[in-house]
Amino acid sequence: MSRLPALFMSHGSPTFAIDPGLAGPALTALGKTLPRPKAILIVSPHWMTREPRVATTPRPQTIHDFGGFPAALYQLNYPAPGAPDVAQRALELLRAAGYAAEADPQWGMDHGAWVPLLHLFPAADIPVFQVSLPARLDGERAYAYGQALAPLAEEGVLIIGSGSLTHNLYEVRFDAPDAHSETYATEFAAWIHQTLRNGDHARLQQTMAVAPHAQRSHPTAEHLWPLMVAAGAAGAEAPVTRIDGGITYGVLSMDSYLFGAIPSVAEAPALAEAA
Repeated sequence: MSRLPALFMSHGSPTFAIDPGLAGPALTALGKTLPRPKAILIVSPHWMTREPRVATTPRPQTIHDFGGFPAALYQLNYPAPGAPDVAQRALELLRAAGYAAEADPQWGMDHGAWVPLLHLFPAADIPVFQVSLPARLDGERAYAYGQALAPLAEEGVLIIGSGSLTHNLYEVRFDAPDAHSETYATEFAAWIHQTLRNGDHARLQQTMAVAPHAQRSHPTAEHLWPLMVAAGAAGAEAPVTRIDGGITYGVLSMDSYLFGAIPSVAEAPALAEAA
């Protein structure tokens, strides 16, 4: 099997599950073009642990790890099977890279995993397992984490980092999903796009130190690190495609990035230009 790409998805608010905006249809179009993976490995900031943990759950439950949202969200499920055998392989790779990784036989799928997967692969028929995000990271460490998992892409596994390209919950306008986009969010998203367009993964890893409005876009950076994980899993030589998701609630950029083989425009008309 040829190497699969890696993917960063912005999952935004839990309401993304029922209000797909621009990003939902774009992810669905992307999912139709991708080679069918043997399994999906997904890293989300909603499962952070001191040391890495790998979910070996045969039938992961859908975790509704949020409160105060519309009742319809709590009725949704993503009944994909787990992938215990592939999860064991991920454990081996992390341990070989020096991580004190452990299996977790109970973890299901938090909303950072199942909400965007509802759009990417709505049939929920591809095995999925989560790998936790270590609690103490910076850009370089998050990128190295992706590098440790990278061999799985040669083995039929789609590696996904799920986060948010911008994530300032203090300024989210939940009462106005179509609110005017704040300039700082658009400028930060544009900087990320240009950096990836240039293939400058060294600069990408320094985002929080050098990008415009980085601290305002990410008051805490855990939703940015999955981008580094996906980039590290693919490597700087991989071509990059931006999946335009627009900005919701005024400040949440919903852009996603595919690192690797680029579907043709004819096959995926909803995708943005190749970077």
